[in-house]
Amino acid sequence: MTSNASPSAPRPLPAVDDLNAFYWSAGRDGVLRFQRCQDCASLVHPPQPVCCYCHSDRLGVTEVSGRGTVIGVTVNHQPWEPAFPPPFVVASVAIDEDPRVRVITGLVDIPAEDAAVGLRVHVRFEQAEDVWLPVFAPMPEEPGPAEAAPDEPGPAETASEEPGPEQSDESRRGLVFGPLPDDAIAPAEHGRHVRPMVRADKFEDRVAITGIGMSPVGRRLMLPPLALAAAAARAAVADAGLELSDIDGLSTFPGGELIGGFTEGGVTALADTLGIRPTWYNGGSETFGPGGAVVAAMLAVASGLARHVLCFRTVWQSTYAAQQRAANPGGGSPYGIGGRGGRITGPQGYIAPYGVGSVAINLAMIASNYFRRYGATREALGWIAINQRANAALNPQAVYRDPMTMDDYLNARMITTPFGLYDCDVPMDASLAVIVSAVETAHDLASPPVFVEAVGTQITERFLWHQSTTSHEPQTLGPSAHLWSRTSLRPADVQVAQLYDGFSFNCLSWLEAMGFCGVGEAADFVAGGHNIARKGGIVALNTHGGQLSAGRTHGMGMIHEAVVQLRGQGGERQVDGCSVAAVSTGGLAPAGAMLLRRS
Repeated sequence: MTSNASPSAPRPLPAVDDLNAFYWSAGRDGVLRFQRCQDCASLVHPPQPVCCYCHSDRLGVTEVSGRGTVIGVTVNHQPWEPAFPPPFVVASVAIDEDPRVRVITGLVDIPAEDAAVGLRVHVRFEQAEDVWLPVFAPMPEEPGPAEAAPDEPGPAETASEEPGPEQSDESRRGLVFGPLPDDAIAPAEHGRHVRPMVRADKFEDRVAITGIGMSPVGRRLMLPPLALAAAAARAAVADAGLELSDIDGLSTFPGGELIGGFTEGGVTALADTLGIRPTWYNGGSETFGPGGAVVAAMLAVASGLARHVLCFRTVWQSTYAAQQRAANPGGGSPYGIGGRGGRITGPQGYIAPYGVGSVAINLAMIASNYFRRYGATREALGWIAINQRANAALNPQAVYRDPMTMDDYLNARMITTPFGLYDCDVPMDASLAVIVSAVETAHDLASPPVFVEAVGTQITERFLWHQSTTSHEPQTLGPSAHLWSRTSLRPADVQVAQLYDGFSFNCLSWLEAMGFCGVGEAADFVAGGHNIARKGGIVALNTHGGQLSAGRTHGMGMIHEAVVQLRGQGGERQVDGCSVAAVSTGGLAPAGAMLLRRS
């Protein structure tokens, strides 16, 4: 393997500017360069105007050895972008001088089947127009990690003592493997970074969820997304026993324009359609996952800005994809990374040149680190997918309801290792809505209120996916620790957990982050499916089938199902005695968690 990119199609290239030009031109000299803080000696990547560690603005540029360790790797089998015909390898490499710096890259001079976490590598460069792209090749021998000069102390470096699975395959003889660098914060230590409550009284005690609604759902409904949003909104208002005129707040994620089947047009579109004139409204993607719109609504109601806030989330990716295929037959995936019409700006510019055309690739690299670090295998992900399918069989709204076996799971086509088809959520058309009301009104409305025990929103790590946690899905450990700091309840008090599962590995991370099992223990916890089953389990997981089988609702479906279970309205899938439900929303994006209760 010499390069991921196809010579017949131009690969996406980064936008070069005054801040990053040194990085993209360093390969012309055959070296790798990063920003270096002149005060704390940290390497900073991607380049930025202020050191994210000590906040100094005295940043220079330094040359590094170009050596590192592969901390995440995936072989992608899905065609996302013409420039990258599958299969191809994408890797994350931690740099020796400061392992907090990770370079998303391609691997060269190694067969795809030999690419593995722990591989020691050194930099090469591939020129594309005015950009020299760093790629990495296996090291022929192990020279040892580069050390900072005595007069330039670098950040403390630690290495995991766990060697992970032995690299004993004959095809890997002659390759050098090393220990894995640890994350800046160990998984169990995020709680130490949680900020204490400002006051004893909680805003959560002043709100309740009083209504839920769902539009028609399914694959390729070919309905306007705004029609789906209006249907869900009206259903939620009716469920609460309210009138549209009672709604004085609107909140949505991500809001805005009709991009890629991810939204109906936002607050302004729905407000105009339904004739709502809110006293408060909110819409945007920079929040705590899709549930961030609901948390924002809670804050608005608790502060007195609004009395009844309608929160909604619309997806129509299935119809959108069909429309794109009809408009451009054979034109590749509608979710591709693009790059034909210009240079890629921002953080995406550091990953798009290597074929990272899907969230799946990012998360698959993290899953590979988890597998190596804790000895998990694909079967752990399989038990989650099988559990979701068993629950979906009892949900008439679920997209996939046929039984699934472990053989079905393992034999499905690969998407990007270790993820196969059944590790990935199902694109669909749907809109869901919930009403957040002032608690004083809750008992006067039509449906049993669901109360909010606590929310978890704190971010304890870097926002950028490719520079954040490598052992677990980023943005799960901080919000989970924050949630438990705001309640006296504990994981043992929870009967159902509706945990985000855009991919099966999301669920594995959330189970550990939320404390339903210990760090590194999720594979054993889910084995056999008994602990996560609806009947007789420790905690019933994703009782509606989750996004893996019920369909992709980007987290709002998790809140909807939690309310259904707490009301006792789950029918055949109802969990007996459900009084507390844990919910998480968000996968790789900034995420949030909440704890809901019946009384």
